[in-house]
Amino acid sequence: MPHVVLFMFESMIHFTLRRTWVGRIHLALSLLGLPYAACAGVRPDISCSSGHPFRTSQTIRPISNSFCSRYTTSVQTMPSLAAPHVKSRCAQYPGSTTERFQVPDNMVDWSQNWPLYNPVSYTHPSVEKKPVWADPDIGSFSPQFNTVDGPVDRTSFEGSYKVENGKPLNPRGRTGLTGRGLLGRWGPNHAADPIVTRWKIDANGAKINHSVSKQPILQFVSIKRKDCDEWAIPGGMVDAGEQISVTLQREFSEEALNSLEVTPSERAEIHNRIIKLFKSPGFQVYKGYVDDPRNTDNAWMETVAVNFHDETGDSVSELPLQAGDDAGQVQWSDVDSSFPLYASHSHFLEMVAKERNAHW
Repeated sequence: MPHVVLFMFESMIHFTLRRTWVGRIHLALSLLGLPYAACAGVRPDISCSSGHPFRTSQTIRPISNSFCSRYTTSVQTMPSLAAPHVKSRCAQYPGSTTERFQVPDNMVDWSQNWPLYNPVSYTHPSVEKKPVWADPDIGSFSPQFNTVDGPVDRTSFEGSYKVENGKPLNPRGRTGLTGRGLLGRWGPNHAADPIVTRWKIDANGAKINHSVSKQPILQFVSIKRKDCDEWAIPGGMVDAGEQISVTLQREFSEEALNSLEVTPSERAEIHNRIIKLFKSPGFQVYKGYVDDPRNTDNAWMETVAVNFHDETGDSVSELPLQAGDDAGQVQWSDVDSSFPLYASHSHFLEMVAKERNAHW
């Protein structure tokens, strides 16, 4: 009974957030791929723009997954068991007026018996129109979950997830909303975030050190979203049947170099530079579940973030950056903890800085 009373009290409290969550069909992160709008109100202990629910440990390990075998890592990231997903429980679902059924922290886990749980069912009209990137409704087809289902990878980085009444269950627990919301796939919706970096140098080509930390300063390719006016890492959804490595290259070239709008000769030059950089040793910054306000009980975001570093500055560093259709601006930005970024991207860059022994 105390839990019920607490829940009813907390359900009456709403707060307005400053940040707007937006995206397009191919924009991930963070990460990405579908319409993305405001996260308007939350309980006081659930902030859609608060800290990232991941922690890091300096553990060297190989990457065993076949599609990531070409990447290395020296920073292992893992979910914090002490922090249930919070952005996935934003009171108002993005891009709609739909209010989630409020879920207190202690009732997030599916193992908690909660007979009174009555989530709202919602799928955005853009998904219901059955675009090519979206699944049909359950009942009109029979997806094979926890496996590669034809061209669609329905496996989760979280391991095997439960399926109840023909629908997958979010591995991190309740969100207060069933259906797919803005997400196209039942179950995991995979994205990829390429983090492209270089050293900040002076006119003589020497690395510039930060005046306080005395460490060299990294720069990364950042885009300013037209839809939310926030700086972000370019990224996007993994298309059906597409390899992660291809997604990383495609999204970077489309979002930061506007490769879809250039001449064939310019596109060939961009392609060669991209191939050169993305064949260099990259390291996996993060792979796993993303605490995203678009998540539901039956559909959720997962991403792979990989850093590609232009050590000598002779690959993409020499290409003129040009914003794609989703970006208002694109530029090389200094990697610094004071630089505000979209979603969880600051967390990713912090790990990149640590990996490169750079200023943060």
